[in-house]
Amino acid sequence: MTSNELGDFLRAHRARLRPGPAGLPSWGRRRVPGLRREEVAVLAGVNTDYYARLEQGRERNPSPQVVEALCGALRMDDDARDHLYRLAHAVPAGPRPGPRETTDAALRRLLDGYATTPAFVLGPALDLLALNPLARALFSPFERADNLARMTFLDPAARTFHTPWQRAAEATAAALRQATGLDPHYPRLRELVAALRESCPEFAALWDAQIVRAKTGADKEIHHPEVGRLSLTYQTFDVRGAPGQQLVIYHAEPGGRSAHALTLLGSLDATRRRAAGADR
Repeated sequence: MTSNELGDFLRAHRARLRPGPAGLPSWGRRRVPGLRREEVAVLAGVNTDYYARLEQGRERNPSPQVVEALCGALRMDDDARDHLYRLAHAVPAGPRPGPRETTDAALRRLLDGYATTPAFVLGPALDLLALNPLARALFSPFERADNLARMTFLDPAARTFHTPWQRAAEATAAALRQATGLDPHYPRLRELVAALRESCPEFAALWDAQIVRAKTGADKEIHHPEVGRLSLTYQTFDVRGAPGQQLVIYHAEPGGRSAHALTLLGSLDATRRRAAGADR
């Protein structure tokens, strides 16, 4: 069966719009949620039959002008707009190397320099490529700290670690969706999405919602079994020397309860590591 990601993406965004906010009168009984195809075509200034062919997968290469018109008609934000351009092959593709799945020594030393806050490096498929000691301690409730998406959707610890879990699940699925637009042929990413769809109905529903959101920065609420509730913010930075990799740094309000909890967690982890070294 031929994939129709462009059509699926357009259809999902059309279903979320209502006539009133889009500046259209509402008439007749609607068999499906959202706008009709002909209404989107009017808003974008394209032929209705042409738009239908886009959704059905019979037309796959709209011009940049058409893509831009559809972004406006469907009220897409910047992340969704960029994703649609890539799905439509309306941006220069060009040869590009596959994502690197290892981190260099200098970046690992940088991580270790963040002694009082968790820091880690993600690959495009949300693989945890490198972690500093405090990040490893933070993720210790999970069976293994290997991939944020697998941990979020398949590890039982996630349901109490993330508060609320649904918010973390939505953000994770949206970040993976954004990654598929950046590198749609990355085998690791496609295999991960297929495995999650098969194993977790909640992921499948979120994936089919076609939400796109880059992992940039936000507030985060975590419950760690050793130190309790943590209120953190995080920032994400592109690793320029390794396209597709991102450096993520968690941060607690200085002097607050969460900062003290992170200090305690680091102390507990350091004690365990010293004891393990003595045993060896």
